[in-house]
Amino acid sequence: MDIGITTFAGVYGMEPPAIGRAVEERGFESLFFPEHTHIPVHSRRPDGSSPRPYAETYDPFVALSAVAAVTRTLKLGTGVCLVTQRDPIVTAKQVACLDQLSGGRFLFGVGAGWNRMELANHGTDPRTRMALLAERVQAMRRIWTDDEAEFHGTYVDFDPIWSWPKPLQRPHPPVLVGGNGPGAEDRVLAFGDGWFPQCDGLADAAELSERAVALRRRATDTGWGRIPITVFNAAPDRRLLDALADARMDRCLLLLPAGTESQMLAQLDTWAPFASMWRQVT
Repeated sequence: MDIGITTFAGVYGMEPPAIGRAVEERGFESLFFPEHTHIPVHSRRPDGSSPRPYAETYDPFVALSAVAAVTRTLKLGTGVCLVTQRDPIVTAKQVACLDQLSGGRFLFGVGAGWNRMELANHGTDPRTRMALLAERVQAMRRIWTDDEAEFHGTYVDFDPIWSWPKPLQRPHPPVLVGGNGPGAEDRVLAFGDGWFPQCDGLADAAELSERAVALRRRATDTGWGRIPITVFNAAPDRRLLDALADARMDRCLLLLPAGTESQMLAQLDTWAPFASMWRQVT
């Protein structure tokens, strides 16, 4: 199991290039940035608190490009890209360019989003966001793999187009489908290359272990290979990480809180021994 980092990179704390260098230097496998294009003033998190700090996040493709320029081996991911708030033709181009310019290091974590007011400001009906997510990802896969790509669906519709560059990774960067709710595994098998759930503690790890076994059995029964699973926003708890490794998770992303440069570096130093501790557990 590889250990990576996820953090809200924004106009506070360390700048993305500095975070990327620090994470790579300490031996972590990957760095993922989340996304919010904006935050409606009157919106609230599911727990009732204000999501105001999310409004300060950098665009993940811009931030990851800056990281790619100062790192060599670090894998770079979106955790997650809100595809339901993006044009799929433009986003396909951004993914392909970042994958090319990073030397094939990009991992495309995708999600449908939870902030209904944010979705609505992009013209997205929250009730159909899962179907929209599926079509946009499927359309992007066509753009990445076909020289003359076309797609005709309910929400995405375009006649043959040319779009280069194609991603460096073949057939394209892995699409990691986010979500813990009902139907998440169905979406992985329908349009993804891996599952990307969150994990808040040992109870979540036990549930994810059971779901992972069932998902991988379904994949085998339908002719897939082994489904990779990346767990994100995990606490840096040895018991939790042991449980996730025992459940044969492929990657675990520790959530690095925003803070001053000295605070964030100190936290990464504390976690550095974790970077290779579970690498031999498969």
